Amino acid sequence: MAALALPRLGYAGTSRLFVLAALAALLGADLAITTLHPWAELQRLLAGLMHPDILSVEGMSVVWTVAFAVLGVGLGAGAGFLLAIPFARSRAVRVACALLRSVHELFWALLLLQVTGLSATTGILAIALPYAGIFAKVFSEMIEEADLTALRVLPAGTGAVSAFAYARMPDLARAFGTYTLYRLECGMRSTLVLGFIGLPTLGFHLESAFRQGRYSEAAGLMAVFYALIGTRRLWARPVTVPFLLVGSLLVLPATVGGGSLWVNLWRFLGHDIVPAPLRGADLAGAATWEKLGAWLWPILSRQALPGAVQTLIMSQIAIVATAILGLALMPIVSRRFVGPLGQPLGRAVLVVVRSTPEYMLAYILLQLLGPSMLPAIIALTLHNGGIIGYLMGRHADGLAYRPDAPRGVNLYSYETVPRLYGQFLAYVLYRWEIILRESAIFGILGVATLGFYIDAAISELKLDTALVLIGATALLSLSVDAFSRAIRARLRIDALPTRLAQTDTSPAAAMAACR
Repeated sequence: MAALALPRLGYAGTSRLFVLAALAALLGADLAITTLHPWAELQRLLAGLMHPDILSVEGMSVVWTVAFAVLGVGLGAGAGFLLAIPFARSRAVRVACALLRSVHELFWALLLLQVTGLSATTGILAIALPYAGIFAKVFSEMIEEADLTALRVLPAGTGAVSAFAYARMPDLARAFGTYTLYRLECGMRSTLVLGFIGLPTLGFHLESAFRQGRYSEAAGLMAVFYALIGTRRLWARPVTVPFLLVGSLLVLPATVGGGSLWVNLWRFLGHDIVPAPLRGADLAGAATWEKLGAWLWPILSRQALPGAVQTLIMSQIAIVATAILGLALMPIVSRRFVGPLGQPLGRAVLVVVRSTPEYMLAYILLQLLGPSMLPAIIALTLHNGGIIGYLMGRHADGLAYRPDAPRGVNLYSYETVPRLYGQFLAYVLYRWEIILRESAIFGILGVATLGFYIDAAISELKLDTALVLIGATALLSLSVDAFSRAIRARLRIDALPTRLAQTDTSPAAAMAACR
């Protein structure tokens, strides 16, 4: 057993273990192509994408996509800032933030629909809740790494609030603002996906266009979305933030259904999410807890366990495929390999790939290949492989090569990859928890991951069951994240950059840091 301890595995041993685990996962994966004529449908899709119908895009869906993202990210950043201050000192705050960010925006939205209906509040809170956990963690890291020189010159007896406001914030404000603005790009991706459950964003019309085979209209919607992402630096800047916030509040859509907010909230908290055996029961009686156990066991054994297994199978295959694709794509964005003319083209391709949400990619591929794990795995691989490939290409351009360094394949295989392999593993292990988190939500598309059972429970209004399954998803995500951090620590790559807060603040790096 001692010979298998993680500290002795090294880079090669860890890589082999992940590959072996992925090969074992293939034995239990559903990778069937079930559509009758996938190539014919693909030809129709490509023909439509070549002729985007931009004039068919509804203007207000673009406005609402931006508004939901601005307000959701803004609210998440504000809450995250307040949580970041006690984050390092309070275990309770760290646990709460970990739980917030471990539940996907789609799951938050499905729960919020029961309280706030099909409303702007649902979309904004679905983004703000997980983003608050993300912002708290990143802002806390920025606070911990900030220069403390100004604190030493403050007068004796200066209060903690005053010290933070006058000695810390001047150094941190720019970094906080920069990260928040770049995080807006991730928020727009999240907002797009929320349209697939009925919120009136670009995603709502995109889902309808793909489902009905109107591929030119879908291409127009995607072109507009890419334009929003590509021009973010022009319309989302520090000077425009107040106007964006006020304007977003003024254009929010009206609520569809939902009833009284307070009545819904009281019913949700006091009845819907309370386990059925505990509703109105004698909590002091042993029979009540026996009934709870009898109710809980089938959920855990027949839904949570098989859903978790399928989620792990999908994520394990996807993480290895992502690693392979990331290494393959690295040269196309490195000036050293493709030259000054090829580099912009390679970067443009990867910007499109990683700007497209995995959920949307999976939905498109599902129409072509049929319901199985294959569309989801391909979507996860393309998106995350594009991110890792881009970041690795940036690192490759930063290497100092000796004058007699080889060229081409030899340069890649014997000089570049060996020197960057630790950084490569740091990125892959960091994306592992993110890939698992995304794998869970693909159940909403019909893949038998945890999201499949959550969506079924919510559709049947069994919100108590759904909450148990969402808790299982969060626990699985937190476990994988903890395991990933442990591996990074034992390989001594935990200090290498994996996120925007640890690298630079360039727009491209920010987009790559989105999850």
